[in-house]
Amino acid sequence: MILAGDIGGTKTVLALYSRQADNSLQEVLEQTFSSQEFTRFDDILDVFLPEGTSLSSACLGVAGPVVNGRCQTTNLPWLLDTTALQSKLGTDRVKLLNDLEAMALGMLHLPDSDLIELNPLAQKQSGNIAVIAAGTGLGEAILYWDGSRHQPMATEGGHCDLAAQNDQQDRLLAYLRPLFPGHVSCERVISGNGFSQLYDFVCAEGVAPACPAVPQADQEGIDRNAIISRLGVQGEDEACVTAVRLFVELYGAEAGNLALKCLATGGVFIGGGIAPKILPVLQDGRFLEAFKSKGRFYGLLETLSVKVASNPRTPLLGAGHYFDGV
Repeated sequence: MILAGDIGGTKTVLALYSRQADNSLQEVLEQTFSSQEFTRFDDILDVFLPEGTSLSSACLGVAGPVVNGRCQTTNLPWLLDTTALQSKLGTDRVKLLNDLEAMALGMLHLPDSDLIELNPLAQKQSGNIAVIAAGTGLGEAILYWDGSRHQPMATEGGHCDLAAQNDQQDRLLAYLRPLFPGHVSCERVISGNGFSQLYDFVCAEGVAPACPAVPQADQEGIDRNAIISRLGVQGEDEACVTAVRLFVELYGAEAGNLALKCLATGGVFIGGGIAPKILPVLQDGRFLEAFKSKGRFYGLLETLSVKVASNPRTPLLGAGHYFDGV
């Protein structure tokens, strides 16, 4: 039996798979847990694993940097350690991956029906693949092509500096600096909370009046970001529409940055929970134009495949398939 996990600050999803004769995975059990309700990851394992389960391997994608087989989760008080997990799970084949590494591997196992191409001029090419995913935070990873297969590489690229590309974005940076003294990262605006930051900026600029349907930033119990993004995608409020369009332009620009940094001739995958929800705006050309607008490298990026993944279980698939060929 194979244990796969997708461990995040909000929720943890675990799955058990059996290996089929054709090397595919058959799901046996899957369960979602509220991460904040558990003081240790081991407590979730105790609830999830049926008594007497024998594991051949376990791979867990974790929201945080994995260094020397250990991960102190970014938004939880959990310390995950490979050696301790090997002892608890009864197998030496245990791997901790950054959650974007797991997602990147999962992209390679998605059917075409789960992928939506944004670039009508895309040309099929081999080479490295870039993976970017806006959700609670901004994750970035690379699938390095070694000549025979893709190898996942974790990054913390979402925490790199936010770059302005026009006058409006110059003013946005000036607006954000007092809010985040010392460093304004891409994640501050290209993430779920980014919708609120961009909406407040738009209102402060006087581009459009505040929307009565959008609650104040300090109002608890309401997902303000979801309201802003929904009204923006549906075109129901000018301030929300402007915020979502700015979000998409910044997202496209950072996806292009990542593609250049790893020379992603194999294409770009867009994961995370936000992209499927704002898909109509991603498809209107703004994302792709910001992606390609890299001066002398416009022509190179113009031919790269840029695909949105719609399957929320992609990190689980990647974790489940990690030991294929290892």
